[in-house]
Amino acid sequence: MKADLRNKVLQERRKLTEHLQKRGRKLSSARAKVFETIINTHGHFAAEDLVKICRGKRTRVSRASIYRCLRELLEAGVIRETAFGKKHQLFEHVYDEKPHHHARCIRCHAVIEIPDYDEEKVYQPLLEKQGFEILGHEMHFYGICRSCRAG
Repeated sequence: MKADLRNKVLQERRKLTEHLQKRGRKLSSARAKVFETIINTHGHFAAEDLVKICRGKRTRVSRASIYRCLRELLEAGVIRETAFGKKHQLFEHVYDEKPHHHARCIRCHAVIEIPDYDEEKVYQPLLEKQGFEILGHEMHFYGICRSCRAG
C-alpha cells in the first residue's frame, strides 16, 4: 500500500474512531473487521455482499454487527449510500473516490459511474435564495444498458 493511500485509510479510521467516541462507543474488533473489509472492497457493495465476504474470510462478525457498523460508517462519513431505493441499497467508500454520479440499468442492475461536473454550483444560488444550505448532492439516471438492449 502506498504511503499516500495508507495515510488516507488511517484518516478514515480516525474519522470512524472519533465518531464512535463522541457517542460513547469504541472501535471494537467487529467494527475494525468491517472497516477493513470495506476499505479493501472497491466499487459498489451491498450489506449482504459484506456478509458474504466476511463469511468467506471466516471473519467472525454477525450480520447485525455489519448492519450496525454500516450505519456508523455512514454517519461518520467514511462511506456513502447510493440512492437506488431500499431494494438496491448500495454503498461505496469515499476516501479514494472522485465526485461522481450513477446510472443504473433497471434490468440487470449494472451501475455505471459518470463524472460530476460541479452541478452543485449551478443549483446553489437558486437554493440559497430559498434559504437552503447544500450539504452535498447526488444525481442518478435509470435506464437500460447496452447489453440488455442488445439481448
